[in-house]
Amino acid sequence: MSDFVSDFWHYYVLGLVVLSLAFCVWILASNMTKRKPGPVTLHHHIWDEDLQEYNNPLPRWWMYLFWGALVFAVGYLFLYPGLGHLPGKIGWTAVEQYKEEMKKADEQFNPIYDKYLKQDLLAVSANPEAQAMGQRLFLTYCAQCHGADARGAKGFPNLTDNDWLYGGQPATIKTTITGGRQGAMPAWGPVLGADGVKDVANYVRSLSGLANDSVRAERGKTVFMTNCVACHGPEGKGNQALGAPNLTDRIWLYGSSEATIIETVTYGRQNQMPSFKDLLGERKIHLLAAYVLSLSKNQDKQ
Repeated sequence: MSDFVSDFWHYYVLGLVVLSLAFCVWILASNMTKRKPGPVTLHHHIWDEDLQEYNNPLPRWWMYLFWGALVFAVGYLFLYPGLGHLPGKIGWTAVEQYKEEMKKADEQFNPIYDKYLKQDLLAVSANPEAQAMGQRLFLTYCAQCHGADARGAKGFPNLTDNDWLYGGQPATIKTTITGGRQGAMPAWGPVLGADGVKDVANYVRSLSGLANDSVRAERGKTVFMTNCVACHGPEGKGNQALGAPNLTDRIWLYGSSEATIIETVTYGRQNQMPSFKDLLGERKIHLLAAYVLSLSKNQDKQ
């Protein structure tokens, strides 16, 4: 990373811009010729077999427009950053503009956020205005993974049902958004072998009532009780403290086909939700958590 912030790039950009401007000036200066009296001649260049170019000077209006653009470019580079690290005469930067805009937004919206921060999450989740604000936050920061409708996708949990990897209590949801989560299932392929993996996959399918090979499922039960109960429990109902999913329902993060389960057991799974603590802060996380909580509460009413 240090290679990209060294002084070399300052001089590289500075030289590139200056040389580009100088080249444009040279092009214009070399074409500042007047029309000569007499017949117009043709260049000896030929394109597409019969297309030729007259030896006319460039139109004056075009030349003046180009010179004006160069003058504007020089003036812009004098006022604004564009020559490497040089800040420009007025000292404007996109970062400072962003900070100023965020400061104004905080002054405007923080009193509203503070009002909801003082309230219990359940109360905030029932407030229509707070839900609308939380939904906007969700669509901005969460929809990329969980979808605009919060129903998730392969590898990304559905937030509208009542199945929770780490728990759906208000405080737990807030903790998840604040600190993120790191889900990891180890690869069992090297330990169990192909037959052992297929056996346990059939047993896992049997836990949720899916079609399975009963002989393999019976053998897979022994494998499961030896290797999988530490996380998923003896009944396969999972462990929210570890984020281990319940295998007895029909809700699957990656899919329930035999091939998918074999893939999961063989190679394991690595899944991460980022922490939003530094990006959003406590106020916005409180509203976002309330909105996520409202999604599962609405499911209860259906």
